[in-house]
Amino acid sequence: MNSSKKVVVAMSGGVDSSVTAALLKQQGYQVIGMMLRLWSEPGKEAVNRCCSPDDLTLARRIAAQLDIPFYAVDAKDVFYQDVVIPFIDAYAQGTTPNPCLNCNRSIRWQFLLDRALALGADYLATGHYARIRSHNDDIRLNSNTKFELLRGIDHSKDQSYVLHILNQAQLAHAMFPLGAYTKVQVREMAIDFGLPVAHRNDSQDLCFLGGSDYQSFMIRNAPQVVKPGPITNLDGEQIGQHQGLAFYTIGQRKGLGIQSTHPLYVIKKEISTNTLFVGVEGQLGKQDLIAGEVNWISGIAPEQPIGGTIKIRYKAEDTYGRITPQEDGSINIRFTRPLRDITPGQAAVIYDGEVCLGGGIIR
Repeated sequence: MNSSKKVVVAMSGGVDSSVTAALLKQQGYQVIGMMLRLWSEPGKEAVNRCCSPDDLTLARRIAAQLDIPFYAVDAKDVFYQDVVIPFIDAYAQGTTPNPCLNCNRSIRWQFLLDRALALGADYLATGHYARIRSHNDDIRLNSNTKFELLRGIDHSKDQSYVLHILNQAQLAHAMFPLGAYTKVQVREMAIDFGLPVAHRNDSQDLCFLGGSDYQSFMIRNAPQVVKPGPITNLDGEQIGQHQGLAFYTIGQRKGLGIQSTHPLYVIKKEISTNTLFVGVEGQLGKQDLIAGEVNWISGIAPEQPIGGTIKIRYKAEDTYGRITPQEDGSINIRFTRPLRDITPGQAAVIYDGEVCLGGGIIR
């Protein structure tokens, strides 16, 4: 039994976090449920994809059912500053951000972890599908212990991509109980535990969009991005007009509003001239990328180039590449073949088999 160990579980009212709490309670941990109240647009709180009033009610109900303490913590201001504003700024600068990375970096594994530790907790547990491997699980909190972040057993749900921002100190206090299970097994456990969220659908949208798409959100919250400009081919010939660079992403085919005898794709965006460049499929793709804001989970950057597989988006397939550290801390990655969806603002995350080594933001 683990009755001497205290764990804060990040609860959301969903099936994953609810099963996480139930599993840890079953295993004998002292479990505390904690839910963050995140920012949402005024008047859209009820339709947010996370932390809506219904979500809070469900999380409280489950905590009561499990007989564990439950706290709702106001994180609206820090979430707006660290997640929403960078999301708006990135689109305004022509990149395509993944706000889940900033949320995990600043909100879950800084703001929430700090509050968990302040309560005297040994660990913060989340419903992420990922695993942690320690060289000696009996001395997890020994300062000399090294931790590895591994993919979840269910590769279709693996979330190590968004957790590549973790460091050794954070992993020492992290628990991912669902990483050893498939999503099907988790739903079966929810039924066995009698949880009312066993069949609740997973949220697929960004939590703060208030039920709308990101274009509508940007128009409401950053109207300056509605800045029409030229669409040109790679020879510089103007063939159309875009509605604002923020509304397009690399590799996009639909919604360009161009009449053409062959499919055209977004090749690149040039902020200085407010120009959107398009081309045919054969012109799409690059074999190299540069990524900055690099985090190596071990805490130590390699001194020489290394090989590994890389995911350039959360749902992208692994592609082998050569990773070369640069003097400024960035990394250059050269793939064995051109990739068509290398997109500035997304993360390039590096793996050695099942082990996530770290990653950075594509420039």
